[in-house]
Amino acid sequence: MTTTTHHDHINKQFSSQAGAYLTSAVHASGRDLQQLAERLAALPHAEVLDLGCGAGHASFAAASQVAQVTAYDLSASMLEVVAGAAQEKGLYNITTQQGYAERLPFDDERFDVVISRYSAHHWHDVGQALREAKRVLKPGGVLIIMDVMSPGHPVRDIWLQTVEALRDTSHVRNYASGEWLALANEVGFITDRLTTDRLPLEFSSWIARMRTPQSLSDAIRLYQESASREVKNYFELQDDGSFTSDTIMFEAHKAV
Repeated sequence: MTTTTHHDHINKQFSSQAGAYLTSAVHASGRDLQQLAERLAALPHAEVLDLGCGAGHASFAAASQVAQVTAYDLSASMLEVVAGAAQEKGLYNITTQQGYAERLPFDDERFDVVISRYSAHHWHDVGQALREAKRVLKPGGVLIIMDVMSPGHPVRDIWLQTVEALRDTSHVRNYASGEWLALANEVGFITDRLTTDRLPLEFSSWIARMRTPQSLSDAIRLYQESASREVKNYFELQDDGSFTSDTIMFEAHKAV
């Protein structure tokens, strides 16, 4: 009997749809990408690690502002998409490397900035991943996390985690803002700023992007229909299954 690890499962889940993430409007656009580019414009000589880069949209935003970006992901297929798109965009300061977040193949104090967008909810051990991010950052180095955020309240939280896990079985957890503050503090990061936003998710493309099996897609729709009025109102649940999630952009730094 072959044992499949969580990292194996993630690799299988995302390798077959790397191209879909490159063209995904949700991933290719957003106020957070603009804010990231504006923040990194103050660090033109920085070497940046994009942790769990996916199809590379955060890497592309960073590369236009800084000296060097390492796009790092578990999926070789994703990294091929990133490399090809970077060439097409003329972003020759992006290199790729494969691996997972909890064990980074980089020397201590290698990077000025570590960024991660829409990846942390897949990490098997988010605390270990943050410790690794801290290890590879130079003293004073910056950590920027962007992800879908749990609304915190138990009723809303369990609803979000359930639909996310049904849609994508490699999903681990979307963390609330307070959880991010606690995780960063436990590792020894110093929090600088935290902002939140709202992200509309169109149901059919959200499902298609992950190639969610019909049975699980149907289960999500049934679960949505059974949601309380509180949940439906909070997530702005639409008749077609589309809904709106909270997002977070969290910045911290390593002590000098």
